[in-house]
Amino acid sequence: MGTLIRIELYKIFSRIRTYIGFIAIGLLVPLIQVALYIDGETYIEFSLQNLKEAFNFQGNLLNGYLACYIILATLYVHIPFLITLVTGDLLAGEAASGTFRVLLTRPVSRGKLLTSKFIAGMIYTTALIFWMALISLLLGTAIMGTGDLIVIKNTVYIFSEDDVLWRLLAAFGFGLIAMWCVAALSFMFSSFADNSIGPIILTMTVIISFIVISAIDLSLFRVVKPFLFTNYMGSWKLFFEAPVNYQKLVVSLSVLVGHIFLFFGIAFYNFKKKDILS
Repeated sequence: MGTLIRIELYKIFSRIRTYIGFIAIGLLVPLIQVALYIDGETYIEFSLQNLKEAFNFQGNLLNGYLACYIILATLYVHIPFLITLVTGDLLAGEAASGTFRVLLTRPVSRGKLLTSKFIAGMIYTTALIFWMALISLLLGTAIMGTGDLIVIKNTVYIFSEDDVLWRLLAAFGFGLIAMWCVAALSFMFSSFADNSIGPIILTMTVIISFIVISAIDLSLFRVVKPFLFTNYMGSWKLFFEAPVNYQKLVVSLSVLVGHIFLFFGIAFYNFKKKDILS
């Protein structure tokens, strides 16, 4: 299995499309951070305009930790598309190029071949999120330093400088699991397709549709909402509450991990039964 995974990783990282995500993050993250550095005070003044009438804020509020929090909030805007560019092509790409029949002539079962591709896709997703976390933290703190973090929800949370880093790392870790779910979804669609365009479009359509359904407060949607995995993808924000609601986190993680296994299971079943014609 290890050899198969290495082969699949070589295939992934020998394609130009694989590096689109890393390049996009490498450009977008510094752009957000520089924009905050230049005009971040205006953003903070606007966010705290009502609170400053009652409280006196001191210290470096515009810092790298705030930049990382804002970047985390953009995770579900562009990262799913960058992930599906690769994971949506893992099976469909082989079908389009007609190499499946050659692969299956080797003494390797379909199950092992599929599993190795799935694991390779998860490793790529992990590398992409790690790159995002690394550049966000290192560049953000280098440009703007560190400091306390203010998070405004229904309640105002103020986290001291020494209480922020672990929350950011945990949030990126949770975001990784959420992106694994996206990768698994596109991988499942890829098992049904003969080109990568279909899985990419379907994955993004499902994610956008589910997010819209979760955002609209209608009685029918309220019934469906607990069953949509996208409803739990934003639970990384729970790390920025005091105290952290670990019970909700466990529920969210369980739903996401359950969907990962569900999507992989469907892909596994379909691939085992599929007629490979080319």
